Amino acid sequence: MTGVEATLAGLAVALALIAFLVGRGRERSRQRREREEAKDEASRILKRAREEAETLRESALLQGKEEVFRLREGWEKEEDRRREEIDRLERRLDERSEFLDRKFDSLSEREASQETRLRELDRRDQSLRDRIRNVEEQEQLVLEKLEALAGQTAQEAKKELASAMLDQARAGAAQDLRDIKEEAQRTATKEAKKILALSIQRLAADQTAETTVSVVQLPSDEMKGRIIGREGRNIRAFEQATGVDVIIDDTPEAVVLSAFNPVRREVARIALEKLVEDGRIHPGRIEETVAKSEKEVEQGMLEAAEQVLYELGIHNVHPEIVKVLGQLKFRTSFGQNQLGHSREVALLAGNMAAEMGLDAQLAKRAGLLHDIGKGMTHEQEGTHVELGWRLCKKHKEPEVVLNAIKAHHDEEPHHFPETFLVTAADAISGSRPGARREMFEGYVKRLENLEEIASAYPGVERCFAIQAGRELRVMVQPEKISDQEMAQLSETVARKIEGELQYPGQIKVVVIRETRSVDFAR
Repeated sequence: MTGVEATLAGLAVALALIAFLVGRGRERSRQRREREEAKDEASRILKRAREEAETLRESALLQGKEEVFRLREGWEKEEDRRREEIDRLERRLDERSEFLDRKFDSLSEREASQETRLRELDRRDQSLRDRIRNVEEQEQLVLEKLEALAGQTAQEAKKELASAMLDQARAGAAQDLRDIKEEAQRTATKEAKKILALSIQRLAADQTAETTVSVVQLPSDEMKGRIIGREGRNIRAFEQATGVDVIIDDTPEAVVLSAFNPVRREVARIALEKLVEDGRIHPGRIEETVAKSEKEVEQGMLEAAEQVLYELGIHNVHPEIVKVLGQLKFRTSFGQNQLGHSREVALLAGNMAAEMGLDAQLAKRAGLLHDIGKGMTHEQEGTHVELGWRLCKKHKEPEVVLNAIKAHHDEEPHHFPETFLVTAADAISGSRPGARREMFEGYVKRLENLEEIASAYPGVERCFAIQAGRELRVMVQPEKISDQEMAQLSETVARKIEGELQYPGQIKVVVIRETRSVDFAR
């Protein structure tokens, strides 16, 4: 039994050993498989990494080639543009050189021709002197014979001839005067209609956006959201406090303020600029800033009015009139600032009154206040004439001022000579070239048309419209236009201007023919 147990024990040990060896072999086999799988996975990862690296390298290479191609293409375009610019400049230089050569040749030919003409003129001058001497001798002989035959001296004959010519001239002048009066009567209706049409045309102008909007620049577009506020509370508070419309559109870094009242628009502009600069935008801050801006604008208008009064030397003006006068700083008519217009009318009227020996100071006062009602038309109903007359009447302004306010729009006759001057100064200030925006394009077009009309005639070398279109100077070629033809040309050009153009006043046509003789002292 003991031997069997020993055998079994040995067998068990052997089996355990075999099981251990088998398990160990399996473990080694499993570890070997894992190592092989790990090697395969590493190989796959390495292969993918190499493929991705190759793809990235090829992509970078392709992008580099595209960038090089784009830069080369841009460089070639720039090179072509520069080459074209150089070619163009070279052509211009060649053309200018050819022009200068032709000019030099022409000047040389003209100089030679002038020298030839000068010699010919010297010869003719000597011949003419000889002929004049002979004529004077013959005239003296004839005069002596006539005195002997007539039985009276030459002085007595001259007196009789002068008397006869004077009577004839008086008769002709009287006939011409009657003809002129008849012509004036025939054309009076036509001229009156023309003046009325021009006056209506000056008043028929559209209201432009430039007189109703102001633009406020912003530091960035983010500020637009802060101006609008949460659910629009800031912009509503601003519009309610100022009475203007705030337009926020796609315009970069800008906000538009729209209102027909220029004072409110200026208050809104100053207030919004302050709010943007401060950065604190909320309803309470908006009301506070708008109130401060209103005081600032009122003070500015008052200072502007006082400055004009000081410059003109006008005193004892009621404070309410000064306040309304300051409002003209933000009032325009066809683009012309009304405070500047009133100041200009006052200066013109004062200067004309001084020249005529009238009351210059009273003319200045009437000229300054003739449009005072335009500062009240935004708050009160009525025409600016009615409003201005009532204001000045209320504060006991002189009768000349009251008459100037109504008479400059023909609402009542002129009762004082100073009011005529105010009306004339108002017309000059409003109708002069460049004073009002709607007249500028028509003014420039009229100057162009003047020069085109004169340039169309043969023999005209150059022409210039000067003195704001009131004079047209025409330079003619002396070899093509004679002295006798100059008068005919000026008459023809003047009649064509009358038939084709509309213009105030009259246009002077001056034809200039200049012949030069040049020589050199060596």
